[in-house]
Formats: sequence, structure tokens, C-alpha cells
Amino acid sequence: MDKVILISGISSGFGKESAALLSALGHKVYGTVRSECDVAEGINLLTMDLTDHDSIRKTVRLVVEREGRIDVLVNNGGMHTGGPVETLPEEYIRLQMETSFMGMVRLTREVLPVMRAGGGGRIINISSIGGLMGLPYQGFYSAAKFAVEGFSDALRMEVQQFNIRVVVINPGDFRTNNSANRRKFLAPSGSDDPYAGQFSKSLSVIESDEAGGRHPVLLAKKLARIIECRHPRQRYVIATPDQKLAVILKRIVPPGLFTLILGSHYGISRHKESRR
Repeated sequence: MDKVILISGISSGFGKESAALLSALGHKVYGTVRSECDVAEGINLLTMDLTDHDSIRKTVRLVVEREGRIDVLVNNGGMHTGGPVETLPEEYIRLQMETSFMGMVRLTREVLPVMRAGGGGRIINISSIGGLMGLPYQGFYSAAKFAVEGFSDALRMEVQQFNIRVVVINPGDFRTNNSANRRKFLAPSGSDDPYAGQFSKSLSVIESDEAGGRHPVLLAKKLARIIECRHPRQRYVIATPDQKLAVILKRIVPPGLFTLILGSHYGISRHKESRR
């Protein structure tokens, strides 16, 4: 049966590709954006701001009025800031958490009563491998994604009695607008910032990884298969072999060693103790 699917954040990247593919497969797709943009034919475009609870309520109400149900919620919308934990402006930290975590929480809480009334549903939360390990100079992005992980684990147990399944997707690097969007919310990197040199060095690695990432249509195809799967897994890590290896190493090697391995990838300089 064709499903009624609500996807947040479809203006670009994974959300855009997923909405287009799912619509082409015959599903009734409702996609949200903060401002009007061009999307594939057949997608029902809705304006919604994840930091505005009233906007979220109106969006869910509109879908239910039109369709009577929501079968699948894909929590994809979010934002990506970057910079040192110490010097990143607090306004960016709050926006990161409000958008990528609290926005997802609010949207999920509005959809849950609809799914319960309909006898079940599926909630797919887009996390990141950055939700499984803290990434340098992306500390608050990782913090938001770590929050998604804990939220999803708890929610999964609470709603299983209502035939609602919760799935987490952990993408690695994909060619999206992450780099461009992050640069709108970077910490100051002037000469008075003690992290400026290391931050610039690590940021070049981060953006190189993203530029060399996979095309988001691959993630969209995986999402479509997850939606069609009768018994999906709780988690899907969709990444390059080396990124999947990093996820495994995070679980099995001593924490100190893993920190050295990950830090080395990002060009993190180690402190050299002076001899007296």
C-alpha cells in the first residue's frame, strides 16, 4: 500500500533526493522547507520552521486533514554549525540544539498521537556517524546527534506497544550543502582565537571529506528500502568502508587509542610536554 510520508528538510541534499524518489515510487510525500523552493513534481511542499512549535503543529494538522493519517515520519531537517567548543558563539549552539534536536522532538511528539490513532507507523531519525563519536570542531553537531541517539533508543521501547517502529540512520560523508551551510555558522577564527590555526587545518579535512562523499541519492534509495522493509533493523550505518571501520573501532579499542586515531585523521596536533 502506498504510504503517507512526512519528511522534514527537503530543500536540498538527502531530503530533496529522498522526497523525489519516494514520490516517484508512488507514495504520498509531504516535504517541509523553511522557504519556498523548487522540488520534484508530485511532492506536497509545506513551509515549516523546526524552531517554531506552532509551525510544526500546523504542518501536522494539515497533513492529517488531507490524508487522515501519517504512516512514516522522516526526521531529516536540521542545521550544521562548526567551531571550537570554547569560542563558538552561544547563539549558534542554541540554534544547533533547537533545530537538530528539539525541532525533531517537537515534530515527533505531534505525529505520535496520529500514528497511535492509526494503529502504528514508522519513525526514521537521521542521525550521523557524528552521533556515535564526537567529532573535533563539530562538538555541538555531535552533541545534537548524540541526543538523537538516546532519544531514539528510549522512544523505541516506549512506542513498540503501539506498533510504531523507530529506526536510526547514521550517514557518513555525502555530497550535500553541509560545508556551505556550516560556513554561515562558524566560530570567529581571527588571530585572537587560540584555536584558529588548528581549527582551519581540521576544517579543511572536514570539507574535503564532504566534497569527496557519496551522492545523496544512494542514501535516498536505502531509505526507500527501509520504508518497504517489514522488519527493519534499529540502526543503519551508511558510510564508506573506512568510516564504518571507525564506528567499529570506537566500540572495541581503548578510548585513548581511538582518540589518537580519530585526531590523526583531522590533523589534531598533540601537546608536547617540555622537559626540565
